[in-house]
Amino acid sequence: MELLQLEYFRTVARLEHMTEAAGVLHVTQSSLSKTIRLLEEDLGVSLFDRSGRKLRLNEFGRSFLARVERALFELEEGKREIVDLTKADYSTLSLAVNTAYMLPDILHRFREIRPHVQFHVQQLGTHEMEIRVKKGEIDFCLSSPPVQGSELVCDIVFQERIYLIVPTTHRFANRDRVPLSELKEERFVSLNKGYGIRDLMDFHCEKAGFIPQNAYEGDEPATLGLLVQAGLGISFVPESALHFWPVENIVFLRIEEPVCERQIGLSRHHSRYLSNAAKEFRQVIIEHFRRMARNDAR
Repeated sequence: MELLQLEYFRTVARLEHMTEAAGVLHVTQSSLSKTIRLLEEDLGVSLFDRSGRKLRLNEFGRSFLARVERALFELEEGKREIVDLTKADYSTLSLAVNTAYMLPDILHRFREIRPHVQFHVQQLGTHEMEIRVKKGEIDFCLSSPPVQGSELVCDIVFQERIYLIVPTTHRFANRDRVPLSELKEERFVSLNKGYGIRDLMDFHCEKAGFIPQNAYEGDEPATLGLLVQAGLGISFVPESALHFWPVENIVFLRIEEPVCERQIGLSRHHSRYLSNAAKEFRQVIIEHFRRMARNDAR
């Protein structure tokens, strides 16, 4: 059994499609099929159920994939550790976020400490974050709600209120707070499902006895404030983001009965090797939110 066979098997198992896997691996389909066949002969069982060109992992394949994922994960972590020991100042950190507006201050502070470390940052929904970090493709997830689950370690780094923003022409515009139940008949502008603030909005509204009606759903947070200004609907916004939103023709209201809050978490795989740069980055994030909490308390 060779390492190359295991890497090829993992890719085919994830895609369950020989042609697509060959494209990802940059090998011919015939070569890939031969490699998988030799692996099955070595194991003495078929790992896939085959129907024409279609592949489906069978019971043997699913069991073997779990072992292969762990074995390759450990080998990849070993490579990361060696790279960290030899090129500590020039490593790359992979980060997934759904709270991107907080990143500039964090990255600016970290670059003062480690100016040569590179970043690969992706904005993802929380479900996709969990999948990617468990596969070892992401070093950290900075998200709300926090990404939690088996195989993961999560630091809750911040907690804050959720506010409501409405246009100045709205019936609530002369108030400074509003019970959540009074929003039942309102139209919302929001992000797509899977983004933290959207999932929190749905959660809190359903607890208050209604499903929010959306006039707009998208993946550009900066657009929401402009749509509220235009009177398309109202929107939820975390307290820390208030100063990033347009203030003209918009009113910010506290939400009460219940008070709506969110947590921000920093998550990572519990078995993944943490480079010195990653440890320092984690500490920079924790200190950043401690400062925010102290400022909010004043």
